[in-house]
Amino acid sequence: MSHSVLGLTIRVIFFFYVQEKNNTAVTEFLFLGFQVSQGLRNLLFSLFLVVYCGTICGNLLIIILVSTSKNLHTPMYFFISQLSISDMVLSTDIVPNMFHILLNNGGTISFIGCMTQFYFFCVSEAFECLLLAVMSFDRYVAICNPLRYTSIMTSEHCAKLTISCWVFGFSIMLIYTITTASLNYCGPNVIDHVFCDLVPLLELACSNTFIIDLEVYLLSFPIVFIPTTIIVMSYTYIVLAVLRIPSSTGRQKAFSTCSAHLIVVSIFYWTIFSVYVVPSKGKTITMSKILSLLYTVFTPLVNPIIYSLRNKDILQAIKGKRHKHVS
Repeated sequence: MSHSVLGLTIRVIFFFYVQEKNNTAVTEFLFLGFQVSQGLRNLLFSLFLVVYCGTICGNLLIIILVSTSKNLHTPMYFFISQLSISDMVLSTDIVPNMFHILLNNGGTISFIGCMTQFYFFCVSEAFECLLLAVMSFDRYVAICNPLRYTSIMTSEHCAKLTISCWVFGFSIMLIYTITTASLNYCGPNVIDHVFCDLVPLLELACSNTFIIDLEVYLLSFPIVFIPTTIIVMSYTYIVLAVLRIPSSTGRQKAFSTCSAHLIVVSIFYWTIFSVYVVPSKGKTITMSKILSLLYTVFTPLVNPIIYSLRNKDILQAIKGKRHKHVS
């Protein structure tokens, strides 16, 4: 409910802003999607439907478990639940419209709808970058300063960190999206992609995109480079601290608390860098679409699987809920 109200609010903001600027001849965009046979599109539709249902159910399960299980009321699991919320927002923002594109061998989206989709896509990606840095700091404190962990990572401190990530993502990306919407789009309006992403939109813009390029450069520091630096430094100190543990059992236990987060970080940054950092000359349009699907469709499914299958506490909470329901 809150997501739909927020989405409506964003649409109204974009509508009045674009009406005031009145600088675009394009009122809607046409997605080409995957130009393949009907049979293959039906297969892709079935695959994405299963993935989407699994994403919603898996992330919703983690949110419910963290909220209702006392043994999961810790900073690490609180952050995992926030990651699940972000994954659900991202998947819901992209996948339902993709179903329409697959079933109709293409599809249209209004200019306001495109910018709204682009906004929530940017928000979820920016939030995840920031949250992964916060989670790495949490693991650093837990392993390198275990005696001070409870005094540093208090519930109030964790809530402030999470709220800061959400507020920063929503506010900064609103400015960023409004700037993108203010560009001149005089035609054509065909996007050879499956959702509204920055690169396809800039390719359709008729006006100078210098200000957007400058914003991307400036925003990359607080959203990408600083979080990446925090993650690298945190795990450098974690590795050094773990290697000083005399027993192999202790080292294995320490590494096991970080392994799931490290896998999630690796998958997220690998897909992001593959799409936006690796030069596009060596990539076909189809390859770009597939890489985009990895972090918008499949990563939100993989995250809860990694955290549930590799986490004894969550598995124990699932068994506890199952036994309680049966009895």
